Amino acid sequence: MSSRKFRYRGYTLEELKQMSMDEILDLLPSRRRRSLSRQEFWTPRRKKLLEDIRRVMETGDRGEKIIVRTHVRDMPILPEMVGATVAVYNGREFLEIEIQAQMIGHLLGEFSPSTKVVRHGAPGIGATRSSLYVPLK
Repeated sequence: MSSRKFRYRGYTLEELKQMSMDEILDLLPSRRRRSLSRQEFWTPRRKKLLEDIRRVMETGDRGEKIIVRTHVRDMPILPEMVGATVAVYNGREFLEIEIQAQMIGHLLGEFSPSTKVVRHGAPGIGATRSSLYVPLK
């Protein structure tokens, strides 16, 4: 069993948590970097989500598991969010996500699928009107 430490673009999680937002932006992919650098991106809903996660991370040392519920699916996962549990709404229910270091740079909505794979049943008697005339073998 190897004891490799997680690294994101060459930096450990501890180093990432101590970086400023501008330094973190330089490490993210271009799409995330451009959206985070825009003033319009930081809507009140996103700001509140980040503040709630920060508050939970500060008070989370007491042992109880506090879950932050949100509808903000397009929020990128930042290093300071690692370790928090976020319940993301998928249109029908809130799915709990334990944020891990490997998720940095992804969106919250990527881990809360909003659609399911459709698996159609086999055709048979009663499936359609025309299937009433299918001969039974």
